[in-house]
Parts: sequence; C-alpha cells; structure tokens
Amino acid sequence: MTGEAARVILRPACVDDVPAVLAMIRELAEYERLADAVVADEARLRAALFGPEPAAEVVMADVDGAPAGFALFFHTFSTFLGRRGLYLEDLFVRPAYRGRGIGLALMRHLAALALARDCGRFEWTVLDWNAPAIGFYRRLGAVAQSDWTVQRLEGASLRALAQRAG
Repeated sequence: MTGEAARVILRPACVDDVPAVLAMIRELAEYERLADAVVADEARLRAALFGPEPAAEVVMADVDGAPAGFALFFHTFSTFLGRRGLYLEDLFVRPAYRGRGIGLALMRHLAALALARDCGRFEWTVLDWNAPAIGFYRRLGAVAQSDWTVQRLEGASLRALAQRAG
C-alpha cells in the first residue's frame, strides 16, 4: 500500500458477499477460540441473510475494494421500553486492517441506524477475556450489564426441553 489513506466504504452486504462473510466469521471464531463451533456454511448463511425472511443484516466494511470487516446484527424487542432494539451479534475487523477506525465506523453506523429505526437500545455481548474489545467498547461509552447473565439452550438441551411434556 502506498502512503495514501485507505478508503473505507460501509455498505449493506449483498448475496455475493456470503463467502467473504463466512470467511470472516471463521476468522472471528478462530480469534475467540471457538473455531470448532462454526457449523454454518454458505448455503445456510445465504438463506438466513437473503432468504424470504432474513434473520439478520450485515454491514460490510471494504477498504480499497477488499472486505476488511463486517457487522452482523438483528432486531430485538424490549417490553420495558415498548420498542425494538438493535443487537450486534458479530463485529470483526481483519487484523491487517485494525487500528484504522473501521470498528469505530461500523459502530457509529449501527448506532445511527438504531436511532433511524427508533430503537431504544443497541446491545451486544463480549467475551470476558477480550480486553481489547472491552476497552474499545468502554471508550464508546458502553456500560456492562453485570447484573444480567446470558442463558442458553442448544443441541440436546434444546431438543429435550422442546420434547418435554407440559
């Protein structure tokens, strides 16, 4: 790269971005020490993001035409607020592009989108050992919700509950 500043473009993902999104999901999982947990493939991701009832949206961050990062998000609903919220599932910037403000640009974009869509909240989770990410989020003004814990059912536990007689 020359001495010129890289040009960052944020844009909604399109179906042709599925391979790049999946590649970055795998890179994120590797970083988070969860590579074995990724079972998504291109067909499943394409259907989930671009099928008749999209489950989530993706914003791509391109630098000089190359995918440098992404944010995958969806809407939630707060009964207390009586409004929907925006939930960030994944934020990832490839290591070669870090330190250039791409993560901040993605977060600003999502915050503006949340306001434009009349969302009452913008939320996400972060692994408790990920000090760089936690520091980044604190600098943005995010506040940890330490009195709430995430609960999860998956796999056999999810099936067992679904099959349990009332």
